[in-house]
Amino acid sequence: MTTSPDAALDALWRQAGLAASLRPETTLAGADPLMPSTFAVGTSALASIGATGAAAAAIHAARGGGAQRVAVDIAHALAEFRSEHHLRIDGAEVHEGWDRIAGLHRCGDGRWLRLHTNLPHHRDAVLRVLGCDYDRAAVTAALQSWQAEAAETAIYEAGGVATMTRALDEWAAHPAGAAAASLPALVLERIGDAPPTPLPPLAARPLQGLRVLDLTRVIAGPVAGRTLAAHGAEVLHITGPHLPSIPALVMDTGRGKRCAALDLRAEADRATLRGLASGADVFLQGYRPGAIAGHGFAPEALAALRPGIVCVSLSAWGHLGPWAGRRGFDSLVQNANGINDAERDAAGEDKPKPLPCQALDHASGYLLAFGAMAALLRRAEEGGSWLVRVALAGTGEWIKRLGRVEGGLAAPGIFDVTPFLEDSASGFGRMTAVRQSAGMSGTPAHWALPAVPLGTHPAAWGG
Repeated sequence: MTTSPDAALDALWRQAGLAASLRPETTLAGADPLMPSTFAVGTSALASIGATGAAAAAIHAARGGGAQRVAVDIAHALAEFRSEHHLRIDGAEVHEGWDRIAGLHRCGDGRWLRLHTNLPHHRDAVLRVLGCDYDRAAVTAALQSWQAEAAETAIYEAGGVATMTRALDEWAAHPAGAAAASLPALVLERIGDAPPTPLPPLAARPLQGLRVLDLTRVIAGPVAGRTLAAHGAEVLHITGPHLPSIPALVMDTGRGKRCAALDLRAEADRATLRGLASGADVFLQGYRPGAIAGHGFAPEALAALRPGIVCVSLSAWGHLGPWAGRRGFDSLVQNANGINDAERDAAGEDKPKPLPCQALDHASGYLLAFGAMAALLRRAEEGGSWLVRVALAGTGEWIKRLGRVEGGLAAPGIFDVTPFLEDSASGFGRMTAVRQSAGMSGTPAHWALPAVPLGTHPAAWGG
């Protein structure tokens, strides 16, 4: 038995502490399975994206705008859950796929290990541990002398990222799995006192006049910033000029944002970020736990600097348990938490089977954006500074709790995404990309600014 999309959205609304009376009329059309999976990925897309549309409509109404209807279609939502794969620049595909040694390798104890080596420093850490050439066959051969769990630990300790494939019950019995299971889909905490911060006066768009600092990379965090921009927020994306990036993801998630670069190792740039934060409504960050805090931007420090700020934090494994400080990515989490093994078992195959999309990443992105908007609504009524927490591992547990889909692996998938695409200019060429799937009857979501290369703009708020 699976949870219905409407019930899943209701539960998210309650977890965010929002009154049922604030929720606008919301239609979530379609049901699993549409993508080939025994997990309710369609429901997760409908509920998380629907929550962002409903929250945006609630903010617009709270600012004096008229009531409006929100509608999300499952095929469009799932296309958006694979948005990076549908991106085209001047008609050409730009998604690069996986690094040549990334993915699954069988170790000497017969267990599977998944490597994530798309970023150069993570790839180099793996090669240092294994002492082998940058070659897939060489990596597999080197892992024959390792037990999978020992390799997982050694690669992490060397600064890389990898997970051993675990079964559902094996993960549930693991201390990190028990910690993840205790996490709701999102957590909203009041972290400081401040008088109520009224929402800005009514404007044409729900989030117009609200400022968001976006210090995130890869998929989940950038999707959150992209979503807030789709509803009119001024989103300033900040990256380090020395940090690696994945070009296709920068392009896909950069729509609607201005992009600047600051090196937080330098005091002058930290001072610039403090100045930006003092004028921000939302501080969204997705770096390894403790990294941003180490530069002076812990939630408590931000709340002291800017009382009433909404801090939004993404992590891989959550803020509890023995893996709280670990790096991680969607593919590694769904490999460790039993999802890939459960899909393998359902398919009657030997090799772990990943979900048909980066569902943990994308759902987490929409949950982050929803949490930010819920906190903005609550600070307008209750006051306070706020912390919103979302973790990929917590999102994975949420998806599990939505239930399993009988015969889901036989679903056909989505063959034609053309109805969900839009063309626009960008800083990279003519962009074809999936448009926002939360349909708004009064304030249609759209991106007012084109995606541009990282560091294009000055580190300053717009006029």
